[in-house]
Amino acid sequence: MTFTPIIEPPTPVEALSDILMRIVSELHDVAYLMERIEPQLIELGGPQILNSPDSMKVMQGIDLAVQKSRGLAEFIDTITGEIPQSWSIDVATALSLVKLAEMQKALAGGTRHGHSQPLSKAAGDFDFF
Repeated sequence: MTFTPIIEPPTPVEALSDILMRIVSELHDVAYLMERIEPQLIELGGPQILNSPDSMKVMQGIDLAVQKSRGLAEFIDTITGEIPQSWSIDVATALSLVKLAEMQKALAGGTRHGHSQPLSKAAGDFDFF
């Protein structure tokens, strides 16, 4: 009887800085998508929507989420510059938990051009504070 060991395929190991930069890109995409919601809501509800305190809270919440997403992206982008290129990790398990195929592809290093769901309207400038 002979024993043949099962050899598992090598795990994909990538530079941590490359993975973090892909996360930065995804966070910017999330901010872009949220920002594009504001003009759509105003179009649906009309200008009077800004007179409602509850609607204003929703709009401010969207604005805050955009700012937080961009802030996290900039934070990760900044610390990524300090990470040695030799630091690498296996992201196979983490990628298996991502449910959106396009995001999984982007995080895995696949190329994606543009934003995931561009809308036809341009985002407007809002100062709610």
